[in-house]
Amino acid sequence: MTNQTSMNTVLRRPAVIAAIAVVLLIALAAFWPDPSTKTTETQIDEAEAGESMPGDMHAGHGTMNADAPAEHEGHGAMAMDTHAGHEGHGEMQSPATHAGSSHPLEQQSAEVWSCSMHPHIKRDGPGQCPMCGMDLIPVQQEPSDMDDQEPRQLTLSTAQRARMRIATVPVERRYPTAEIRLVGKVSYDETRLAYITAWVPGRIDELFVDYTGVTVRKGDHMVGLYSPELLSAQEELLQAIRGMTELSGSNVESLRRSAAGTVEAARDKLRLWGLSSEQIAEIERSGKASEQVTIFSPASGVVIHRNAQEGMYVDTGTRIFTVADLDAVWVQLDAYESDLQWLRYGQTVNFTTEAYPGERFNGVVSFIDPVLNPQTRTVNVRVNVDNKDGRLKPEMFVRAEVFARFARHGQIFDESLVGKWVSPMHPEIIKDEPGQCDICGMDLVPAESLGYASASASHGGAPLVIPATAALLTGKRAVVYIEQRGAERPTYVGREVVLGPRAGDSYVVESGLSEGDLVVVSGNFKIDSALQIQAKPSMMNPEGGGSGGGHDHGSR
Repeated sequence: MTNQTSMNTVLRRPAVIAAIAVVLLIALAAFWPDPSTKTTETQIDEAEAGESMPGDMHAGHGTMNADAPAEHEGHGAMAMDTHAGHEGHGEMQSPATHAGSSHPLEQQSAEVWSCSMHPHIKRDGPGQCPMCGMDLIPVQQEPSDMDDQEPRQLTLSTAQRARMRIATVPVERRYPTAEIRLVGKVSYDETRLAYITAWVPGRIDELFVDYTGVTVRKGDHMVGLYSPELLSAQEELLQAIRGMTELSGSNVESLRRSAAGTVEAARDKLRLWGLSSEQIAEIERSGKASEQVTIFSPASGVVIHRNAQEGMYVDTGTRIFTVADLDAVWVQLDAYESDLQWLRYGQTVNFTTEAYPGERFNGVVSFIDPVLNPQTRTVNVRVNVDNKDGRLKPEMFVRAEVFARFARHGQIFDESLVGKWVSPMHPEIIKDEPGQCDICGMDLVPAESLGYASASASHGGAPLVIPATAALLTGKRAVVYIEQRGAERPTYVGREVVLGPRAGDSYVVESGLSEGDLVVVSGNFKIDSALQIQAKPSMMNPEGGGSGGGHDHGSR
């Protein structure tokens, strides 16, 4: 009785009653279903049902609900209202919603539907690709007139251009420089080698130079040789001199001339057998034949080979010593076939060695082998190098560089040789006018005949040049994209060009471009990809219209 009285007292208080009501409303709102969610789910279910049955069946369904028995009248009316609401909602959606696209705004403005795997498939409305069965997607069309565009043309917005990071440079005329790197080694200058040989048979009694590496000068004594033939020739000379002396007082002129001729013939014989004029004069002065004859060095240099020993018998022509003059050396370089277009007789070559790091030497190309080495597939290039300080040693390895400036028609531009005349045997001999070589006496030849640009070609004869990154190469073709000047929006057009040789970071353009054209050097692959997506002619598909992918999705 007491509890009931307390409850009645509580319920009579208005504040408590209001609090209880608020709690009940919050609980009811938390567990009550969301009307919008239900409506959306109902619309999706009815949309799926609507796709699976004709439109007249939807109308019949509404009529059938209207004629239902009385206990179902409320349900029929609710169904008709729901269906009517669904039809109204369907009128607000574009057809693209049924195609599965998530961009209704783009679908409303799309006029062409294409396959993402086969962009050459184009339809006026949604559907499936006839090749792979994939759903077609809307392709946003540019507002510009498509009929006025070239097949390889792409128009972008300023924001798109910035996102693609497109950069352009103008086509210019200049002489591009190619850097050719070669390797090789130092060798003897063959024109400065001297051989000390036996001119007559004999026996080596003494070697004044008994090891290699000795530096000798021209005229130094090298070998003491005993030769019976030389001894007999000396005796003949002495007898001829005595006979001429006896006949000097004769009144017969013919006898005196005959005796003088015999003496001169004996002298020539000794001279041809290797005796010097001083040696012959000494024999005549002493009046005695020498058993041992000294052979002197014919040139200055370093003894690099010793081929005989003391006591050894030699025949005519036997090589005893080899002397090399190292005041000048050769550098033998190996050039690949691709490097030959940049190499010319008379070019300056810079090289370094391991012995002197950081120090550069230079020489002049004096010979390019006309025959390719079949084992190494390289061509020998010979360079004349001055070596008066003797620091370059034969067999040293070198790394060389040649900088060639390319002109048109395969010529090399060298300002120091424009209009000059060069010796065909000694490239260091260069003159301003025709004449003869100071060393060998051969007639000089014009530098143009050696592959250099002429004076007329040096004025305005520079080729068209583009950066190497501007060209898209496929092996058979080269495509370059240029920016159209004066266009309202960034517009790029692809052109097929004919490229010449590559010189460093540049390509020589033979045809297809003009001076001043703005070529794309960054972002050209992105432009080409955009054209491929639009089924337009591109780098890999010059005809356009075909698919760039090779995927096989099977048949459906």
